[in-house]
Amino acid sequence: MENENLLFIIPSADYLEEIRSYRQEFLDEGGSMDGAGPLRRFDDPAEWLQWTERCQNPETVPEDIVQATQFICVRESDNRVVGMLQVRHTFNDYLEKYAGHIGYSVRPSERKKGYAKWMLRQGLGFCRTIGLPRVLITCKAGNEASRRTILANGGIYENTVVEPEEEIRLERYWVDLSLPWDQQ
Repeated sequence: MENENLLFIIPSADYLEEIRSYRQEFLDEGGSMDGAGPLRRFDDPAEWLQWTERCQNPETVPEDIVQATQFICVRESDNRVVGMLQVRHTFNDYLEKYAGHIGYSVRPSERKKGYAKWMLRQGLGFCRTIGLPRVLITCKAGNEASRRTILANGGIYENTVVEPEEEIRLERYWVDLSLPWDQQ
């Protein structure tokens, strides 16, 4: 990743085929698409794009959903979507206990290249711009790559909780955004 140029952008119709491919790779692998909102449920990426646009606007966000901004990470050299990250501007009960402010994922074939660390850093920068003083990020217990990504971006471990529906152990980390980047 050292010499690669990446874009951290809000998804648009220009990337629908890449979003479709991203989704399919996760479905084929059987992994979770964290940070992609309800992408798993949408066969048509255009419908998912409409959903993300509704969620971004506080006036159109669906009831029982919090305002969220969806990002995609695109490698400029081939226009490939290599990752996704979602910032939730506020909490509902579930997010506060289990999912946090930020969810992210990297395409299975693009892992171990530093994309997650870079995306999370960009996402934290966005959180600063919307005025969040600190950010909660969770990861599955035992997901060493995600744990390292969070720690590399200033995450401080708080505790581990069990998500009751899927009975998944989740580690909770806080990032203090009042600290300068070089102190994290």
